[in-house]
Amino acid sequence: MCEVVICDLDHKDINEEMNVFSREGLDLLWLHCKTQEEVIERCLGARVLLNQYVRMDRKIFEALPSVKCVIRYGVGYDNVSLEDAAAYGVQICNIPDYGTREVADQALAHMMSLVKKITLTNGLIRKGIWDYQKSIPIFRISDAVVGICGVGRIGSAFAERVRPLCREIIAYDAEYECDGRSFPDYIKFVTFDELLEKSDILSVHCPRSDDTYHMFDKNAFAAMKNTAYFINVSRGGIVDENALFSALENGEIAGAGLDVVENEPLDRDNPLLELNNFSISPHSAWYSEQSAKELKRKAAEEAVRFINNTPLKYALINL
Repeated sequence: MCEVVICDLDHKDINEEMNVFSREGLDLLWLHCKTQEEVIERCLGARVLLNQYVRMDRKIFEALPSVKCVIRYGVGYDNVSLEDAAAYGVQICNIPDYGTREVADQALAHMMSLVKKITLTNGLIRKGIWDYQKSIPIFRISDAVVGICGVGRIGSAFAERVRPLCREIIAYDAEYECDGRSFPDYIKFVTFDELLEKSDILSVHCPRSDDTYHMFDKNAFAAMKNTAYFINVSRGGIVDENALFSALENGEIAGAGLDVVENEPLDRDNPLLELNNFSISPHSAWYSEQSAKELKRKAAEEAVRFINNTPLKYALINL
């Protein structure tokens, strides 16, 4: 068995990864496992797994004792149990910095489309309705208070983009006071309740965890302005989509744009798709030609660092 295995990856090729490994004189095996059982059956003897979707937890670590590092393609790692990995001495890495600009741009694109009602009017025109009055009301972005939930790399990049466009930026971050980060003075930190109450546009950029699961529920949407727009380009599951549908249908908020949902892909018969104040993209915010190559290259480089016993760049566990 090869020391390094890509156990599951839906990309069209692994050219970037192979370039990295060939320079180091190392071998790399690409599998297409869909389940934990397939990983266990086909990855015996591997030391490093590069992983996209398959759940990585006690079941994998117990069955594959040779595995000592898992590298997750992407920023999020909610399909990996850090607790189980630590218990079995398995290092977990993600790639947090490959698509920051792209995801921030996607949030901005959803914001502009919602506020200017591009999705709505585009759909009406295709039905033969050429009437700007169907989009009333539209409010000036320069008068808007933009709220950001989660001010890490992507939330900060989004703040930079909207700063010249809006009146004020407010933010909520659960780790604001405890992680020692510094922030530009144009970001005003508020409580979560204030974020909901004051935002004209609210963009979510926090990780999914037990604490953030369904963070935006019926109570959260009820607390927002009925003229407010909601955007989530972070992780599915942070939003209670049934509550979001009710809020949109009942006019509790003005519109919403999502790049992620709790169960992907979104069902074709999902009632959200019937709403003209809702827009969605297919978990594509991370993607550009450049960011896709950067993700693959950085994942491979992290695997090489582990194999060569050199310091890791993206370790999530202190072992």
